[in-house]
Amino acid sequence: MRAISVLVTVCIVVTAFAAVAQEKEKKFEVDTIKTSAGDLKITFIGHGTLMFAFGKKVIHVDPVAREADYSKLPKADLILVTHQHGDHLDPKVLQMLRTDETSVVLTEICAKQVKGGIVMKNGGVITNRGLKIEAVPAYNIVHMRGPNKPYHPKGEGNGYVVTFGDKRVYIAGDTENIPEMKALKKIDIAFLPMNLPYTMTPEMVADAAKAFKPKVLYPYHYGDTDTSRLVALMKDVKDVEVRIRKMK
Repeated sequence: MRAISVLVTVCIVVTAFAAVAQEKEKKFEVDTIKTSAGDLKITFIGHGTLMFAFGKKVIHVDPVAREADYSKLPKADLILVTHQHGDHLDPKVLQMLRTDETSVVLTEICAKQVKGGIVMKNGGVITNRGLKIEAVPAYNIVHMRGPNKPYHPKGEGNGYVVTFGDKRVYIAGDTENIPEMKALKKIDIAFLPMNLPYTMTPEMVADAAKAFKPKVLYPYHYGDTDTSRLVALMKDVKDVEVRIRKMK
């Protein structure tokens, strides 16, 4: 009986390891967007983490070890970091992805942990690797850690609008439906965060999307939030296509 028990235990352990290995080897979803300067390939890594391929350039957004095995992904020409929280900033992964030619765009607080980056403040505009990059504020108005302590204070985090050919792509970072977001113009693709208590409810995402009307809306960083709620809220908005990808 003991031998059978040991055998069962070994089988369970092997099965568990196999399941973990399979999870690590999972294939990421990919969308391809046509632009005036060639295809933009979007790889949906998970949570707030994305990868773009455009021409011969690879752009990583908020790369962190918990979302991917970066030893198996391409090195970066450009890395965008939205803010300093551990699910968005991973200095070890940044080091892994960097070459002597890599540009890292980040916030002033992130620069305390990452040397040699390009600091962008809210409202800043630069051109890097031939791409126009605009830093948009990202902060909380409603959701707080405590009295007058927002999860993401104004001025600390960035969202980014990156122009690929004739397409403007907005990666919001961790934020709510703030006035600066709702005032955006001519956004072709938007990634908006949708999880509580840190960012937005589906209702807040819908409110923002109805204001600045991106042509394609991807909710991301959504945790256990029911994405079907956003789809329902946006079903009558003809100018915005909601696409759901695996970005928990």
